[in-house]
Amino acid sequence: MNVRITGTSLYLQANGLRHHVLVYGDTGQPAVIVLPGITSPAATADFLAVQIADMGFSVYVPDIRGRGETDVAPAGAYRLHDYAADVDALVRGLKLHRPIVIGHSMGARIAAAYVTQYAPEDHNLAVIIDPPLCGPGRGAYPTSLESFMAQLNEAKAGTTLEAVRRFYPKWPERELQLRIEVLPGCDETAIRESHAGFESEDFFPFWEKLTLPAALIHGGDSPVVTAQGAADLARTNPAIPITCVPDAGHMIPWDNEKGFFRVLKKLLPSS
Repeated sequence: MNVRITGTSLYLQANGLRHHVLVYGDTGQPAVIVLPGITSPAATADFLAVQIADMGFSVYVPDIRGRGETDVAPAGAYRLHDYAADVDALVRGLKLHRPIVIGHSMGARIAAAYVTQYAPEDHNLAVIIDPPLCGPGRGAYPTSLESFMAQLNEAKAGTTLEAVRRFYPKWPERELQLRIEVLPGCDETAIRESHAGFESEDFFPFWEKLTLPAALIHGGDSPVVTAQGAADLARTNPAIPITCVPDAGHMIPWDNEKGFFRVLKKLLPSS
């Protein structure tokens, strides 16, 4: 890998698969587990994990099943309950006590599913970042499967910063280069089934059951959590605070890193 990643690799068996996890920081408590999105191996969250670790936390970023160095799962095993069961097994395998859970995009859906299914009455802070709100009767996910497949195929064939920038025009060069390097580590079936799950699995039943401490962050320009989507979230679970980060689309920390961390630092407890 040309882009330097500062996390330390750890491997463990959990929920029937061999998982790869990047670990940052020392023994700061509570621990933080960061769950990335549909085509984001753990390395893509390096810049997030470094800054969270600098706040005094120990940070764990797994390669979600079918991504990076974590095993590819059998076809049909990329549903929300599969992902949430992985998180539960990782938390137990890593011996993390009531970790803070931060999830972005697909990872946000996973975070909500994990907390409500495995720690509904005794969980630490859950930070839900721009979760796909689509599902049965709620319309299509705004990024098509064809777009994801085009990005994957271009990365596998060898692509350029300029080509990747047309998908992510606000990203720093380092993050564009890192995506070029790690995107080929995403399994095609994992992407296809996860994308289908955005539209067949409803996020709102998990959101409605989510209790404090929790918070939701969305991008001011996000096509995934629009102003109407944010209003729907507020109506269905008014107990959970919702914060908008301006000048950011769906990829909030990449689009507006400073704005994102201003919000996150207010949410995280003193380590």
